Amino acid sequence: MFEQIEGSQAVARAVAACRPEVICAYPISPQTHIVEGLSRLVKSGRLAPCEFVNVESEYAAMSVAIGASATGARAYTATASQGLLYMTEALYNASGLGLPIVMTVANRAIGAPINIWNDHSDSMSQRDSGWIQLYVESNQEAVDVHLQAFRLAEALSLPVMVCMDGFILTHAVESVELPGQEQVDQFLPAFEPRQQLDPEHPLTIGAMVGPEAYTEVRYLAHYKQMQALDLIPEVAGLFEQRFGRSSGGFLRHYRSDDAGTIVVALGSVLGTIEDVVDELRDAGEHIGAVGIRTFRPWPADEVRAALAGAKRVIVLEKAFAIGIGGIVSQDVHGALAGLPISVHTAIAGLGGRPITKASLRQLLADARAGQLAPITFVDLNHALVDAEIQRMLSARRSGPHAENMLRDIGIVGAGPV
Repeated sequence: MFEQIEGSQAVARAVAACRPEVICAYPISPQTHIVEGLSRLVKSGRLAPCEFVNVESEYAAMSVAIGASATGARAYTATASQGLLYMTEALYNASGLGLPIVMTVANRAIGAPINIWNDHSDSMSQRDSGWIQLYVESNQEAVDVHLQAFRLAEALSLPVMVCMDGFILTHAVESVELPGQEQVDQFLPAFEPRQQLDPEHPLTIGAMVGPEAYTEVRYLAHYKQMQALDLIPEVAGLFEQRFGRSSGGFLRHYRSDDAGTIVVALGSVLGTIEDVVDELRDAGEHIGAVGIRTFRPWPADEVRAALAGAKRVIVLEKAFAIGIGGIVSQDVHGALAGLPISVHTAIAGLGGRPITKASLRQLLADARAGQLAPITFVDLNHALVDAEIQRMLSARRSGPHAENMLRDIGIVGAGPV
């Protein structure tokens, strides 16, 4: 059934249809509407049996999810930005213990400076935490992929993050086809945990492991991620059979089969990229796009096959590794090793800066002219940056960069107290 609905509320309805038994929540924008929606469903009795646990922090939220999952309950939570960072220790515990928790990350920039708008810095910072990471382009995909996430998590006994762009998707109201409860029940089997704390059958979960077995434990975590490379397309195929639409999987291909230049990206920006691809195709240019839906585990073979025919690949990233450069582009480089394809990194949209069609057209024009550097910061205000560098070089006590630049561009409230 189609409804005009906010993205967060659509996700809340989809998660509720998966029948979680424990939901642990701590509010942080822009994910708060998701857990608020779920709390209303629990309070009204529409989602039962389910325990909704208000906790004192994001670390506590993940700790409750770990405890619930270890006792055999289907567990869910959501977070964003600094909240995800606050969970970091517990994230590694959840994956290391092999607990099938599902979590929505409403992607938001991390500080400092404080910024509440969208980029991918938060989830990218946890790319090595052992969680499966799935990225969605639209609210329809967000609904669909959450259903698949529970099935993946429980089949593999691994935790899964579903990453959706904060505000851009979470707060957007659009038409979404919401699944019926009977459909979800047929797609998602009842949860049968691989490990479960039970007083009748005592066991230890999370024992101390020394050098004699730690490498083997970590290897098995990697092995299960590699298993996901087989299971993710299988689950996406089953979803398409059941619900009649393609969603999830490894990649989204858009007019890329004969493209000499392919733009690679994750998340909602793919819609804007595809509009630009259409415009440039109409002008006779062979441009295409490939969307990364599964970032962890990294589908290297599929990425290589998707990009092997291109002459040039531009990886558009909404996060970067300071001191190195692109994050996704490093994995793309690895997937394309040995092929005569130039790979460029374009950093864009940090802290919610709009990624416009004009900016993308200029980026692609620079690429055609051979003027694209290995790393480009799209729409970087060079004058603002140069002024701050000069200030830093000329005075030892030059002050904080953020406040200095805000004063330079006339933002009220940036002056000294």
